[in-house]
Amino acid sequence: MTSGTLNPRLAEIVEDFNSLAGQERLQLLLEFSDDLPALPERYAGHRDLLEQVPECQSPLFLAVEVAPDDAVHLFFDAPPEAPTTRGFAGILQAGLDGLDADEVLATPDEFTSQLGLTDLVSPLRLRGMAAMLGRIKRQVRDRRTA
Repeated sequence: MTSGTLNPRLAEIVEDFNSLAGQERLQLLLEFSDDLPALPERYAGHRDLLEQVPECQSPLFLAVEVAPDDAVHLFFDAPPEAPTTRGFAGILQAGLDGLDADEVLATPDEFTSQLGLTDLVSPLRLRGMAAMLGRIKRQVRDRRTA
């Protein structure tokens, strides 16, 4: 799904990034890295319950839960020494966690290019964030049909 509008939280995040100059955008990305919640106990130390995103340059694992009310909950595991990867995970967590599954699935695949980071972060890293979103959406679809 490549078309759609951003939910209000992601739209605000994109607006925040675009209101800043280059290096300030990197600082904001680091803030999202610092704000990434720790894994809950049920996932901590259980990478077998998480899906790895090999497109990320640093080790990143994620889990997606869809509650009976269709609310999506996201969990990420990325090392502290990978602030860019953690920052991207933090953006997705802040922008998508708790939303209805349909809202998550409606997130435009190309939204990552709207953050204004293309001149500051390598294309490989941006592809990693897009891959995280792709896996989140696939897991949401899988859990809804299970």
